[in-house]
Amino acid sequence: MAGGRRAVTVALLALGSVVLALAAAVLLRAFVLRAPAGVPRLWARSAGTAALSASERRELKEALRGAIKIPTVSWSPEDLNTTAMAEFGSYIQKVFPAVFSSKFIRHEIVGQYSHLFTVQGSAPGLLPYMLLAHMDVVPAPPEGWDFPPFSAAEHQGFIYGRGTLDNKNSAMGILQALEFLLRRNYRPQRSFYIGIGHDEEVSGLKGAKRIAALLEARGVKLSFLLDEGSAVLDGIIAGVKKPVAMIAVTEKGSMTLNFTVEKEPGHSSFPPKETSIGILAAAMSRLEQNPLPNLFGHGPELMTMEHLAAEFNFPLNIIMSNLWLFSPIVSRVLAWKPSTNALIRTTTAVTLFNAGIKVNVIPSSARATVNFRIHSAETAAEVLEAVRSTIADDRVKIDVVEAFDPLPISPWDEQTFAIHIFQKTILDIFPDVDSVVPGTCIGNTDSRHFSNVTKAIYRFNPLLLAQHDLPRIHGLNERISIENYERQVEFLFQLIKNCDIETLPEPHANSHEL
Repeated sequence: MAGGRRAVTVALLALGSVVLALAAAVLLRAFVLRAPAGVPRLWARSAGTAALSASERRELKEALRGAIKIPTVSWSPEDLNTTAMAEFGSYIQKVFPAVFSSKFIRHEIVGQYSHLFTVQGSAPGLLPYMLLAHMDVVPAPPEGWDFPPFSAAEHQGFIYGRGTLDNKNSAMGILQALEFLLRRNYRPQRSFYIGIGHDEEVSGLKGAKRIAALLEARGVKLSFLLDEGSAVLDGIIAGVKKPVAMIAVTEKGSMTLNFTVEKEPGHSSFPPKETSIGILAAAMSRLEQNPLPNLFGHGPELMTMEHLAAEFNFPLNIIMSNLWLFSPIVSRVLAWKPSTNALIRTTTAVTLFNAGIKVNVIPSSARATVNFRIHSAETAAEVLEAVRSTIADDRVKIDVVEAFDPLPISPWDEQTFAIHIFQKTILDIFPDVDSVVPGTCIGNTDSRHFSNVTKAIYRFNPLLLAQHDLPRIHGLNERISIENYERQVEFLFQLIKNCDIETLPEPHANSHEL
């Protein structure tokens, strides 16, 4: 008996030692190691940013309002408001005279309505970069809006209108920043390109894709490309109090599939055991009830959580600093909400379902369309194979409408010039931001067409976005605060200047790492 008790005591002591060691490791990582180190900060924070005059602030506001009033709507690749798009081209020539008259800026119209600007720097040996945006907007029926969607109404410090957040703010902001620099007789050392597409909302095939092909044909290689896609997130990440600048280093792929079931038509008074509608509805239900696998830890979402670990409140800071231990729990929690579930797996959305012609007729066919947004750890081919396996019914015909793989993950390390420049500019312009982290863009942007001219593609709209702003993008009452837009122009103004840095300094000794 005594020997047995001793054995139990020894086992309990050993177990206790393991628990203590595990707890020590968890706390050490949370409060001492702060893994991962991330990208070191190379500059101390600076207050010497763009000093815009009161008249310039009024000017940039009115220039944006004028652009919002032009209804550059894209309904489909074949249905665009081309009259408005041509008007937009004339409008930017009027409000940005220095840009269009500069001797070192070349302006080209691509695909009839898109714009490419080549800004020739004074140091041709430096690798150029590109700033990308788009002028077109999604449709905006006026019902439900507080102000007409193309009125650019100014109310309580906000400009209301379609395109204020997506993405005329960027198109106008880039040109406005360049206009102000030119008026200060600033000529950049590093050459750069500005691309403004006209059909991003319908895949960018005639705008951005043709701009990218033109650059590729000219042998252009870019240091980096910056497009829309993420922002400074304020109160959006649960458990993090301070605003976080999230720069998307990839975007999900996309695949659209059509599903069709054909059956003999008939009279509803003597129906078959299964109709085309029933067969297809069951197939769609199987897709929804069997989501594609949770891939947390296999894409940039793991980098995001690790870089943010120290910013989370207790006890989330401990959990996020120890994903080697808590990853299974975190992945399950992220799957609960649609917004975070989209980060960790390929999503399935049944978007169209058509069948039937009359109440007493068994329809001969039923059709459905499903859109999949593909996680960076999967390919379109793998998703298609998984879908076939889940449907598992030869009566359901599957056709691929469109498919493309996720974009490669762009570099995020201390050797990457763009990351240091973004970090410096963000920290100088957004004083409340301490963390600049990599992320994933769950939508698709024009930047996906440029993978042949650079491997460093980043998606970041320099705006402060709160939770209540998100439904306004493509939704009702899209708006931007005047202060937010002023800061966006200041960011772009400063970014162009910062890109003229030739040699990166040593890490700043008195700052934490991001």
